[in-house]
Amino acid sequence: MAEVVLKDVCKRYGGDVLAVDHFSLTVRDGELLVLVGPSGCGKSTTLRMIAGLEEIDSGEILIDGRLVNHVPPKDRDIAMVFQNYALYPHMTVFDNMAFGLKLRGLPKSEISARVREAAEILGLGELMKRLPKQLSGGQRQRVALGRAIVRKPKVFLFDEPLSNLDAKMRVEMRAELNRLHRRLGATMIYVTHDQVEAMTMGDRIVVMDRGVIQQAAPPLEVYRRPANVFVAGFIGTPAMNLLEGQVEQGGAGVPVFRYGGGVMPLTGFDGGACLEKIYGRPAILGFRPEALGVSPEAADSAASVSGTVDVVEPMGAETYVQLVIGGNMRVVARVASDQVFEAGSKAVLPVDLSDACIFDAESGNELGIKNRMQGVLLSC
Repeated sequence: MAEVVLKDVCKRYGGDVLAVDHFSLTVRDGELLVLVGPSGCGKSTTLRMIAGLEEIDSGEILIDGRLVNHVPPKDRDIAMVFQNYALYPHMTVFDNMAFGLKLRGLPKSEISARVREAAEILGLGELMKRLPKQLSGGQRQRVALGRAIVRKPKVFLFDEPLSNLDAKMRVEMRAELNRLHRRLGATMIYVTHDQVEAMTMGDRIVVMDRGVIQQAAPPLEVYRRPANVFVAGFIGTPAMNLLEGQVEQGGAGVPVFRYGGGVMPLTGFDGGACLEKIYGRPAILGFRPEALGVSPEAADSAASVSGTVDVVEPMGAETYVQLVIGGNMRVVARVASDQVFEAGSKAVLPVDLSDACIFDAESGNELGIKNRMQGVLLSC
């Protein structure tokens, strides 16, 4: 396997559209790294530049220590799996998987051994004589994976390979790809717009927007400590609640967050000089839906929000409750299914701020002011 390094890589279209903006990242040997972001954020363009399918305008790309800026795709020792399976309809499963090896002139015995090995890994042994039209969507995707595996490349590249599958099959294929990564120990770069795929599959995830890396970190770090408002609003289902307001000095040494719907004590955020720096400045308080809506009996004197229940979405084991507060602000609570809410009713929901984040309203960046209730040292 191999390390992949991108140094200050840029890509423009039409001279003035900057699709990828000074992208610098190291993909570690054997890592499964996921590029995630909304449509048009530059993730697929980045993957195609690594593959050599798009020329870079500036910067450097290295695979296993070798500069590949001007190396043709076929000589980069990579294998790419696309959203479209791109199988030859007139060829059997065996021939589809073997075709690339035949073009490279490998001996028949080695081709057969590689295809059989890949088929065993992917559970395709009984399907080798079938044509693509005789396969399900998941089976076709496994054949496309097998075609990549037989090449034994240094790097696997995946461009939204599960997008054409139904929801159940996507869950199964996510698990299959995770098992495949563990078994091969391969360097893999995976592109998706689906944050669930990113969270469940990646050793690290790279959140992109407008061609720029917003955050690169392990999934739980991105979820618990988003680098900015964009990441907070993109990662998580439902997304992090974001209240606009300002931090002020409160009574008894406890700072408060004042927003359109009221005042919330920032218990545990005794950051002293850290918080004083932002007193009176526009700020954004972020907390996850699961931090909102624990049983009212547990409220005590903790922070809370009050408003009108707008939408109730039963999800089975849990329920999503949308609450309108302070005029037009909305928050979403993820509560247990046995808690009953009715649209149009009034509700007061306590908020657990132990994992909350405070963002600068102007830059959108997280300010690094942590809550000591989690035993995390404060930083400015």
